[in-house]
Amino acid sequence: MRLKDRFSFVRQNIKKNKVRTFMTILATAMGCAFLIVLASIGYGLQQTIVDDTMEQQIVTQIDVHGHEGKDGNYQPLTVSDIEYMESIEGVKAVTRKKNLQQMPVYQIEDYQIEAEAVVADFPSELKSGLELHEGRLPKKDNEIVVGYDFANYLHSESDGEAIYDEEGKLKKEYQYNGKLIGKTIKMTVSKGEEAGKEQTQTIPLKIVGITEKPTREWMEDAKVYISQQVLAEVEAFTGTAKGVIPDSDYEAEGDSNTFDDVKVYAKNLEGVEAISNQLDDANYATYSVVSEMKQINVLFTIAKAGLILVGTIAIVIASIGIYNTMTMAVTERAPDIGIMKAIGANPKTIKQIFLLESSYIGIIGAIIGTIVAYGVSLLVNSGLPLILEMAFDEELPEGLKFSSIPATLVLIAVGICLLVTILSGMRPAKRATKIDVLKAMRREV
Repeated sequence: MRLKDRFSFVRQNIKKNKVRTFMTILATAMGCAFLIVLASIGYGLQQTIVDDTMEQQIVTQIDVHGHEGKDGNYQPLTVSDIEYMESIEGVKAVTRKKNLQQMPVYQIEDYQIEAEAVVADFPSELKSGLELHEGRLPKKDNEIVVGYDFANYLHSESDGEAIYDEEGKLKKEYQYNGKLIGKTIKMTVSKGEEAGKEQTQTIPLKIVGITEKPTREWMEDAKVYISQQVLAEVEAFTGTAKGVIPDSDYEAEGDSNTFDDVKVYAKNLEGVEAISNQLDDANYATYSVVSEMKQINVLFTIAKAGLILVGTIAIVIASIGIYNTMTMAVTERAPDIGIMKAIGANPKTIKQIFLLESSYIGIIGAIIGTIVAYGVSLLVNSGLPLILEMAFDEELPEGLKFSSIPATLVLIAVGICLLVTILSGMRPAKRATKIDVLKAMRREV
């Protein structure tokens, strides 16, 4: 019997019992849809968390916090450490910063601000992807770059009135609204009190650039990027490394040649893991978004496997209906099976016909179930956030996705559905091959 004839025979038999076949397909579709929708919750939440983490951090960035010494303690990073990191294959750039260990006061005309001062290596920053919103990079020792949000906190005197609103933002009437590029700003640093009077020094600086706006809305950059020479001038004034303000218990310690913030940037995402492993082997304390993604993915893989297992139970339950349908089909078609055997049909061919019918039911059910699952997923993503916001009166995070159906999930669900339906039809199909020809012709199965 040709394959075409087998399909024709299957369709003919299905048409004879449309209602029973329809209900069996419906049960299979519901089981498949339940599996996909249930597992899609795990995929959706994983995608939300991964996307959010990716947006918050640069995926090719590796934070290096220190180097483990022979005594087991982690030491601050130095120039030799930077040179080693730059020599690693696949490294695009190694940025390093030194933080001034006090909060200077900056003043432009009648406006002032307290902001963090940082010494950055701009050549490496440019390699890592630094961009300016306005202006240029410093060329002279007294030239500086300020953060994008620096002007938002530059304020005038308040005369005792509150300068911030209820949301913690600076009121417009106190905010500086002029241009910063080309302005001379006075940076005032302190070295503590002497004879009951605070000792300060003012250093004039010129603003030549403003950094690009941070990628995330909640992030702010109000830092001031000074030169190494300005830092050295502050250190000479305070007599301490990185401008620490000494007190009565202060003991000279620390090293102005160490870096407070070191980041390694890989050329591509594929190189992050290899670079991280090499740094770990060299006893550097590192962190990268890739390591975080591994932990997140492991947890969600376990969760998704559990959800798929629960969803599979629904398909197994639906397989009982398939088994019943195929058993009834064998009983009802006993005369047809007897005729086929009488004219010389191979038992293998008869078995294949019934397996083909159970597979047909499984395929149709899987297709319908997949379509339904996509529809439910769309409704969940669009409707559930609104319901939760109204029920709990809280705004959900932007971009939160409750359900996501990737192609791999569809393939897994369809594969499980087909496997279960074929297994359900195995015993009835085997029974069909054992039907006695004479009894079948007398309808005595």
